[in-house]
Amino acid sequence: MTMAIPGQVQASTMDEFLEGIWKQNPVFVMVLGMCPTLAVTVSAMNAVSMGLATTFVLVFSCLLVSMVRNIVPSQVRIAAYILIIATFVTVVDYAIQAISLAVYDALGAFIQLIVVNCIILGRAEAHAAKNPPMKAAINAVGMGLGFTIGLLALGSVREIFGAGKLFGVALFGPDFQPWVVMVLPPGGFFVLAAWLLLFNWLKTRKPAAVQPVEGHVHGA
Repeated sequence: MTMAIPGQVQASTMDEFLEGIWKQNPVFVMVLGMCPTLAVTVSAMNAVSMGLATTFVLVFSCLLVSMVRNIVPSQVRIAAYILIIATFVTVVDYAIQAISLAVYDALGAFIQLIVVNCIILGRAEAHAAKNPPMKAAINAVGMGLGFTIGLLALGSVREIFGAGKLFGVALFGPDFQPWVVMVLPPGGFFVLAAWLLLFNWLKTRKPAAVQPVEGHVHGA
């Protein structure tokens, strides 16, 4: 019987958490959940609201799926996962409606559509169903925050250029001319393409920076 070293456990926990924020970011790396990503990110507030709602559903769904993974028969596991996800989506739907009708109206049907978000069902099937509850919950928190960061990145850019505001606060003077395209559907595609280009450039730049160091070592 082997004992886990505290440092290794901490590193493993941090890797689980950071996986969804950077290495497998749902928006910029895996390009999942594009429907709400493009539809609700006309403002930073909408982006954060949808991101936090999705994170809540993702964390508690993965936690419960992990807890019942050895009880649910494999033949009905997908149906059981969808039922679990739908339960927490209903909770979020009523909660947002009670907290802010303005946010509820802005997000519209996309709150209910969280139940078919491939990020949540994918994490439930690929990770939560194969790992203990704590590990599944930590990974889900990272994935949810990564999704929220992705939505916020798009929503902030679109609100700044499309309305001259950020979280409803005016950033420019009265002479600023908003880029109307940014609050229209094409603006979502333009901003997403720019962020994906930046992430791909960062991914290709890192190996290029390592190669000269390796060549210098071999030469020495």
